[in-house]
Amino acid sequence: MTIQMSATGNLPAALTTFVGRHRDFTEVRRLLGTARLLTLTGAGGVGKTRLALEAAAASAGNFADAVWLVDLTGVRDPSLVANAVATALRLPDRGTRPVVEQLTAFLAHRRALIVLDNCEHLVDACAELAQALLSVAPGLRLLTTSRRTLGIFGEHVLVVSPMELEDSVELLCDRARAVRPEFTVTDDNRAQVVRLCGGLDGLPLAVELAAARLRTLSVEEAANRLEDRFGLLASGSRVAQPHQRTLRALIDWSHELCTPAEKLMWIRLSVFAGDFGLDAAESVCSGDGLGRDEVLDLLDRLVVQSVVLPTDQEGRPRYRLLETIRRYGRERLAESGDEARMLRRHHTFYLDLAERIAEGWYGPGQLTSLARLRAEHADLSAALAGGEDPQGTLALVVALRFHWCEGGFLGEGRRWLERALAAAPEPGPVRARALWVGAWVALLQRDHTTAHRWLDGAEQLGERLGDRAVCAHVRSLRGTLALFGGRLGEAVTLFEEATAGHLAAGEEIGAVYALIQLATAQSHLGDTRTTRTCEQAVALAEGHGERLAHAHALWTLGYDAWIRGDHERAIALIRTALAKEQGFNDYLRVALMLEELAWATGAHGDHGEAARLLGTARVLWRDVDTPLSTFGPHMVQQHDQCEKEIMRVLGEAAYEKAVAEGGGHHGPDAAIAYALRDRTGPNDPAPAPNPLTRREREVAALVAEGMSNQQIASALGRSPRTVHGHVENILAKLGFRSRARIASWWTGNQAPTP
Repeated sequence: MTIQMSATGNLPAALTTFVGRHRDFTEVRRLLGTARLLTLTGAGGVGKTRLALEAAAASAGNFADAVWLVDLTGVRDPSLVANAVATALRLPDRGTRPVVEQLTAFLAHRRALIVLDNCEHLVDACAELAQALLSVAPGLRLLTTSRRTLGIFGEHVLVVSPMELEDSVELLCDRARAVRPEFTVTDDNRAQVVRLCGGLDGLPLAVELAAARLRTLSVEEAANRLEDRFGLLASGSRVAQPHQRTLRALIDWSHELCTPAEKLMWIRLSVFAGDFGLDAAESVCSGDGLGRDEVLDLLDRLVVQSVVLPTDQEGRPRYRLLETIRRYGRERLAESGDEARMLRRHHTFYLDLAERIAEGWYGPGQLTSLARLRAEHADLSAALAGGEDPQGTLALVVALRFHWCEGGFLGEGRRWLERALAAAPEPGPVRARALWVGAWVALLQRDHTTAHRWLDGAEQLGERLGDRAVCAHVRSLRGTLALFGGRLGEAVTLFEEATAGHLAAGEEIGAVYALIQLATAQSHLGDTRTTRTCEQAVALAEGHGERLAHAHALWTLGYDAWIRGDHERAIALIRTALAKEQGFNDYLRVALMLEELAWATGAHGDHGEAARLLGTARVLWRDVDTPLSTFGPHMVQQHDQCEKEIMRVLGEAAYEKAVAEGGGHHGPDAAIAYALRDRTGPNDPAPAPNPLTRREREVAALVAEGMSNQQIASALGRSPRTVHGHVENILAKLGFRSRARIASWWTGNQAPTP
């Protein structure tokens, strides 16, 4: 199963063919056209999820705002069901109001289908969420899978029955050929195939497990062994339902046929709450009977046996266990007496992973790091919830600070910080860091009272410990609070102290953020040092090869250029900053950049494009239900001035038409792509003749000669990474998407290199 996140949804691409179920498939498609809430119910292993996904994929064309899968298997806390939906939709949880309210605001204007998969252990929470969403989002449809119905008004229920014998035979043959390509049903084995499938009660999961065993067993051998297993199970339980007995027998039998190493691998894998990567399996499951170099081979063998399923997240190969298989393995792990030790190994791996990402955050791999943390979210939550050492849990919460603040999990991060700080009150370096991280989270949530309180604690502890980095973060965050409160002179002093403190502690990127905000305060004060401060921040950020701090620094420099009346430079700088923001899914930051790009574009005389950019920003503000006034009255004043000038030039009707055109793009990445689109139509002005710096003009000239980045780096005596950054800036400034367009532009403009 492959999951790709995009503006068009996140439905997984199936890795196997969909067999049978033609009548059910047609009925689900029909009901999705009329019912706003449809629940597929039935026994475990009967195929509810696969049927739902196939029908949802086939219906995708009916939903302009995409089809989304929300897998609730790993969600244990009913209060986090809405969070799981928001995460699937890539809607950031800012924690400033209930997630349900954020979802309703986001979905109210959309025509979308959401598949809530595996609801049975969260029925009440799912019913409450469904009621809330459907009552305010007329274009929304919900398709749920559950062993129990939600039981709310308007719910349509389709009971998914076991497969017909003919379909079971077809499924067995299809899956058997995957492990034994020459397998076929013949006159000689037909009776045994029917006998085998007839004993599987039409459960697709049971059929797939049995088919995996035909790699080494004949059909007759498989049928005989299963009948023996069924007899043992039936004599041991008179309570379990027939379908449950059948599935348990198949899983028991699959486990029995595993080698000792495969059995050990299976039960150890059960500690993972969600899907997992090879590195996680190697670190957690190896040792005490399993060599690290054996793990990949064992995973492959369990995949062949349909015990482990291959999947991927955003292009990264992963593995997972079906919940039925995982629960069985966890039972066996508990029986072995090794569960507590494996859970400690699990916690250690995720703490190490989070700390490595935090330590290496300020480099070129930020998008990859955020994607990895998103993929591991279920297991990170499990590690936090199951940690036995309060100090270890607090350390993990701190290490995940970029997941909380840059990955869109502020609300969840705040809850874990409060819980972990209360559980680990001992003064020490970890608590000092946790307090300033907590203040950062609270500040982003606009909870200034809590931010001040936590900063007081961090400052006292940081000074007592002599921790210069903690003290610098405290000064910087206090400066931000002063800036947001309009105390500009105080903010300047605090940011200057923070910059010096970060540099003394060897934290250049901390200094970058302090300088960025220092420049913002200086610009509002009319300080002539503003441009120099901005350029210092840009220079420091460039040296790390990362994107977010660099984007923020360029954006601030662009704002300064706009204030000074250099509109062409402002446009070029903000476009470059937007290009660096692609992929981070930050609604508010992108909306602010688009606002300021619109102001500069309007001031430069392109009023139609300015109106379209305001429309694009408006959709982002609406989707996260955040007003521009959140960022200060001066922002509203500048927006109103820009809007008034555009309407004066274009007229109200043309302005509204342009705003509507710009508002047809949903999500930060789509908004950025629209703002940076290649505008070379007859009604659009061409890019400015030459907005490039001297070094960028040198690079553009060499690109026009057909040189690669490596060749340009050699010619200019620069690193390939630096050249890559220059090319990225050139593309953003000129609004192009390919090196060929740079070459064409350079040749057409005959721009000489000074």
